[in-house]
Amino acid sequence: MSTIHISGHLGVDPETRYTPSGQKVITLRIATRARKKDDAPIWWKVTIWGDQFDRMMTYLKKGSAIMVIGEFMKPDIYTDKEGKPQISLNVVAYNITFPPFGRGERQDTQSSSSDDIASSYMSKESSSSGVSQGSAPEDHSIDDEIPF
Repeated sequence: MSTIHISGHLGVDPETRYTPSGQKVITLRIATRARKKDDAPIWWKVTIWGDQFDRMMTYLKKGSAIMVIGEFMKPDIYTDKEGKPQISLNVVAYNITFPPFGRGERQDTQSSSSDDIASSYMSKESSSSGVSQGSAPEDHSIDDEIPF
């Protein structure tokens, strides 16, 4: 299995479909960039099977910043409408998170930031999975304790 980590922005809203057997499939189109802003974006097709990330989908819209970890699948080569060969880079997601970057114009107009959304989502996940939210560790100064 080839694992890949993608950080980028959604190019379109998530697309939800169902297989003939009734299994839910969500497709995300994510644009990533190399280090230089002049470079063309690299587009990824991310597939999510089932309902494991359903609570996050309400927060994901075109332009949303997102980080995905998943299995890198074999690229598909196809011919576009203009007759040019194209490559489709495909990933099957097994972890999706909200990154600390990506606070653009869309998020500035919303009442909550992506950090608030992420912390809200994570606290719901923790409480529903039975993981307790413990208190933060005490702040120990380096001067107070020497480990040796």
